[in-house]
Amino acid sequence: MPFAVREFQPTPNPNALKVVLDKAVSEQPMSFLSPAAAESHALARQLFAVSGVTSVLLLGDFITINKSPQARWPDIKRNVQQVLSSA
Repeated sequence: MPFAVREFQPTPNPNALKVVLDKAVSEQPMSFLSPAAAESHALARQLFAVSGVTSVLLLGDFITINKSPQARWPDIKRNVQQVLSSA
């Protein structure tokens, strides 16, 4: 079930970004703090495959992505959008 990104919203944390989607991704909050924690969740696992992603939170119609300090948002945004459009 693919998702369309409605917008990317900055957060007070420069290493976190809110990704607003066109529909709900999760009814309950789901936090994945490592790739190992996301192993059983297909979408979270795919998001961790994006270089620089360090944690993923799914809730309602948004995802919060955290990145490593050296990673660049333009690259992550492009790759996250690709993952979501083919999910």
